[in-house]
Amino acid sequence: MELNADFSKRVVVHSEKTEWVSSPVAGVERRMLDRIGDEVARATTIVRFAQGRQFSEHTHAGGEEFIVLDGVFQDEYGDFPTGTYVRNPPTTAHTPRSEMGCTIFVKLWQFEMDDRNQFHKTMVDECAEPLGGIATAQLHRDAHETVTYSELDAGAMLENLDAGGIEMLVIAGSVVENGELLGKGAWLRLPNGQNLRVFAGNSGAKIWMKTGHLAHTKPPLV
Repeated sequence: MELNADFSKRVVVHSEKTEWVSSPVAGVERRMLDRIGDEVARATTIVRFAQGRQFSEHTHAGGEEFIVLDGVFQDEYGDFPTGTYVRNPPTTAHTPRSEMGCTIFVKLWQFEMDDRNQFHKTMVDECAEPLGGIATAQLHRDAHETVTYSELDAGAMLENLDAGGIEMLVIAGSVVENGELLGKGAWLRLPNGQNLRVFAGNSGAKIWMKTGHLAHTKPPLV
C-alpha cells in the first residue's frame, strides 16, 4: 500500500474529517496519513484504542515514535497521559494497551537503524519561556532530524526554514498556512526546499513538528 508516498509534494490531511478504519485488532482504529507498506510499513497514523483494548507483544524493528493526544497509553514502560512524547527505537518491544482508552499520533519505521535512545517526555514541561508569543520545546535532535513542540498565542507567527522537509501536526487550536486553515488534527508535510510559515488562530495553537527527516526517507526492511 502507498498513501501520500511522494515526498516531493506538499500534503495536507484534515484528519478530523476522515473516517476511522479498523485495524487487525478489534477496538483499535486508525486514520492513515502516509504509508509505504502493508501491516509492516513506514507509516504516519492516528490510532484510537477503545477502553480496555491492547495489541499483542511485538518488536519495533524500525522504531516507533508517538504522541498521546488524549487518554492514557500504557505498556511495560509505564502509563503515558495526554501530552506525552515517546521514542521507542529499533529493537524495542512492548505490549501497547489502554485501560481507559486513548488516541495517539504514531510514526513507524522512521528511525536511524543504530538509534538506541529510548525515552519519554511531557511536552509542555520541556517548553522554554515564551518569546514573541511562542513557547517551544526541543523534544529530540540528532544529525538527521529535529523534533519540537510549540504553543502559540493567538495571532503569533511561527516560521521554520530547516532543510530536509517539514512535518507538522496541529494538536489543538488552529493555524493558517499558505492561506489554508488547519484546525485540530490537521497534518501537513512540506517537501525539502519549502519553508513553513503559519499564523495561529484566535484560540492559539499547539503544534508538534519534525524537520530534516524527509531526506532520509526509506521503506521498511521486510
